[in-house]
Amino acid sequence: MSTTSPIRFNAALPADCRTRLMELARETNFDEGTRLFREGGRADRFWIVRSGTVTLDVHVPGRRAAVIETLGAGELVGCSWLFEPYTWRLGAEAMTPVRAYEFDAARVRALVGADTAFGSALGHWVGTVLAHRLQAARVRLLDLYAPYGSGSYL
Repeated sequence: MSTTSPIRFNAALPADCRTRLMELARETNFDEGTRLFREGGRADRFWIVRSGTVTLDVHVPGRRAAVIETLGAGELVGCSWLFEPYTWRLGAEAMTPVRAYEFDAARVRALVGADTAFGSALGHWVGTVLAHRLQAARVRLLDLYAPYGSGSYL
């Protein structure tokens, strides 16, 4: 994926919105193999990857979790924090050591409510990420479970 991808933080948000969001950031690190969150857990924070790799996965009953997507620098980890009931819809795990910016979801939602321009830009970014992830999940699950790996031909 190119660095100008519309789902990457630097390309997705206008400079003033990036600045406002980054005022709420704190730096954090995850060791390889650390679970950032599990499906069904409380979505009270999110991250933007600075370096390293995070995988998103979905629970499949009777099988290992299916990896839906691999995320890298500049990408958003976690979208469920923006939508009630604020419950994770996927799981996430650090596949390598990860450096990230962490955001408290309640503080960001408060800013979204207080600043309509910021809220619109952030909502558009998260919506774009969600559309991308939905398509990635669809294709990946078709590849894994449909006859003849149907996902790659769509």
